[in-house]
Amino acid sequence: MDDKKLIFSAIQPTGTFTLGNYIGAVRNWSPLQDEYNCIYCVADMHAITVKQEPAKLRQNSLAAYALLMACGIDPQKSILFIQSHAPTHALLNWVLCCNTQFGELSRMTQFKDKSQKHPDDVNAGLFTYPSLMAADILAYNADFVPVGVDQKQHLELARNIAQRFNQRYGDFFTLPEPYIIEVGAKVMSLQDPTKKMSKSDENPNACILILDDKDTIIRKFKRAVTDSEAVIAYREGKDGINNLMSIYSAVTGKDYASIESEFAGKGYGDFKIAVGEAVADHLEPIRTEFDRLISDKAYLKQCYTEGAEKALRYSQRIVSKVYHKVGFVDRT
Repeated sequence: MDDKKLIFSAIQPTGTFTLGNYIGAVRNWSPLQDEYNCIYCVADMHAITVKQEPAKLRQNSLAAYALLMACGIDPQKSILFIQSHAPTHALLNWVLCCNTQFGELSRMTQFKDKSQKHPDDVNAGLFTYPSLMAADILAYNADFVPVGVDQKQHLELARNIAQRFNQRYGDFFTLPEPYIIEVGAKVMSLQDPTKKMSKSDENPNACILILDDKDTIIRKFKRAVTDSEAVIAYREGKDGINNLMSIYSAVTGKDYASIESEFAGKGYGDFKIAVGEAVADHLEPIRTEFDRLISDKAYLKQCYTEGAEKALRYSQRIVSKVYHKVGFVDRT
């Protein structure tokens, strides 16, 4: 790799991405490829912190990989791989676990949230997975990690772990910085716009999936919760309309003033259909490319195999040095 700064990011294979995943994260990864050295992975090891059906996990992992490519991640420009194909992450995780304090992990809000959602399976992996997340990042000595607001705490922990390691064993790890996309960083539920859009929402109309067809997308937007004011304007107290304006802005590039002007004197019904059509049209090339990729299993396998080889070559050098620093006997 050249002297560009390095970016690492990963996404869990939970089936198709939501519109929130896409606007808040994945869409922003493709443009970074020209400015940075980029490493992206499908985090299947993180996925098993909650119970998974093995066949479904495999299917979802391949779908997530194909979706990343359909969203513009080029395996020739970036390293794109499946996390479990690079055992260096797990090897580094153990060393980092031994440099992570129990109290730090117990303060992680996502552990508390997921423990409440899955009270029958509060496993050790769920507790320690922020140290695996740190290993994902530090195995490549990444300079930046694109993070949403809900991941800032985990990145801060990764920095703390790296700092503690550096103090014990001498400066080695780069302290990763957050790369925060401000615009369109958070897409809210269409049925409860005070909550983040989530695929786990019990109401299927609350969430847009990027592989939803056009009719489904428009139908969900038609049912979006708004308010009784009947004015399309971005301001406090109009969570539903603010969310729709934010989404419309993200897929059309128009600012809020332009959107207010475009829909002046028009009703919410017109606006909701316009947002739905704009989103569906924006996502159509992704759906088409995904269908092409997912039907070509041989090409997908070639891409993720080569991606894993590149990831291993890069991370193995770093993990070998870490093992030497902590006092393990060199294998070769």
